[in-house]
Amino acid sequence: MKGLTHVYYGYGKGKTTAALGLALRAAGTGRRVVLVQFLKDTPSGELTSLAKLENVIVLRGKARGGMFTKDMDEAAREATLAIHNANLSAAIALVSSDDCDLLILDEVIDAYQLNLIDATLLTELVTNKPEALELVITGHKPEPWIFDHADYITEMVKHKHPYDAGIPARKGVEF
Repeated sequence: MKGLTHVYYGYGKGKTTAALGLALRAAGTGRRVVLVQFLKDTPSGELTSLAKLENVIVLRGKARGGMFTKDMDEAAREATLAIHNANLSAAIALVSSDDCDLLILDEVIDAYQLNLIDATLLTELVTNKPEALELVITGHKPEPWIFDHADYITEMVKHKHPYDAGIPARKGVEF
């Protein structure tokens, strides 16, 4: 089966949710799923569920948990870059060894734009994606070259969000 590239982007809720829905569907049919989460390191409900699935690998992390990237000093940025590059390299190794059918790069668009990922690693993966690999890319505002390589492009548009009214993220719904 030919693998396609999906892009879920925008400022609305649902990018990660859509990607994880596809992960659940793929895992349920025996496909091997690798999820790499960039810019995320706090516990979330989906991690508990994904850990129960034998054919799903999750790679994630950043330096100084809970800190927004805008608040990071140079040492934290460098540490986060190293974590992200190690995780992306590990995912690429799984793809290269044919141990991954679906690769999800969650929030990689933002990591790319914040210079918190090796741009060459990402570009090479997206532009030279193996034929059978299903690839999902999420983030806020993709570069045009990402759109050029996408088969599915879905924009999540925010019209209203509880956070704007001061309601914090809720366990089991937003994380």
